Amino acid sequence: MALPASLRASAIPAELELIASEHLVEIVPLVAMERTAFISGAYGPLRPPQKCKIPIWMATNLKMKKKCHIVPPQWLNIEYLQERLSRETSHPEFSEMPFRFAEIAKVLLDVASDDFQNPDKIRSLLKDIREARQAKSREGLSQLDHSELSLPNLCAMEINEIRPFFVRAMGVLTQFVKDPEARPPE
Repeated sequence: MALPASLRASAIPAELELIASEHLVEIVPLVAMERTAFISGAYGPLRPPQKCKIPIWMATNLKMKKKCHIVPPQWLNIEYLQERLSRETSHPEFSEMPFRFAEIAKVLLDVASDDFQNPDKIRSLLKDIREARQAKSREGLSQLDHSELSLPNLCAMEINEIRPFFVRAMGVLTQFVKDPEARPPE
């Protein structure tokens, strides 16, 4: 959901991807490496062919150097995404998805698409899910009142997209409640 520059007061997608890169993902290392300490924690040891969990930033770095294969998260497969898409299009509420699903999926598919079965179909399903969820967000915002907005199961990217509009709209609505004769700022 693209917003005009005047409403973009929150993080850009690349910043959200950076935050999501702390999420742990499973890999199959192709090289041996001792346990290594970083600011965010110690990871390893890497012993091929044993799987291990490391942050996405480390997995993508190793993948680009052809030193590992990334194991797709359980939710990042065609069957799961088709079921989620079906729920999104048949139920009024948002289906439950991992909080940073959009960012994680983008990073992993950009770097390790060869580790996925049918990555183009996965991308297509993710796009359809995002479009269905954006339509629900727009519908929810159209029903905005001064007391509350309930949109459970929104993910980080979706919250980030609607936050500037929501904050501004709530300010205007609060002003109306305080002074019903007030006109909205132009």
